[in-house]
Amino acid sequence: MSMIYELRVYTAMPGRLPDVLARFRDHTVGIWSRLGIRQLGYWTTAVGPDSNALTYMLVWDDLADRDLKWGKFVADPEWVEVRKASEAAGPIVAKMDNSFLAPTSFSPAK
Repeated sequence: MSMIYELRVYTAMPGRLPDVLARFRDHTVGIWSRLGIRQLGYWTTAVGPDSNALTYMLVWDDLADRDLKWGKFVADPEWVEVRKASEAAGPIVAKMDNSFLAPTSFSPAK
């Protein structure tokens, strides 16, 4: 079976995109690396309908791999503390959307 790609889009609270980016840059990326969560890339919107969003993709062997590693992440003591501290002045994410994508037979990504 092909890899599963998870596309996630975080829409920041007004004026809080720098806080979302800082949390990822300074904490989340390192925690995910430690937990073996593969990160394909991170993007902000240069041209498009929402310039207050962080879009990123994660790569999983399958949904069981995702469930196992994501469960470890949300329970990770470092992450729990980072999230609490980063939201001390209120939520920084207004909305989160995610999709699980499977490559087509002709996709270079498999």
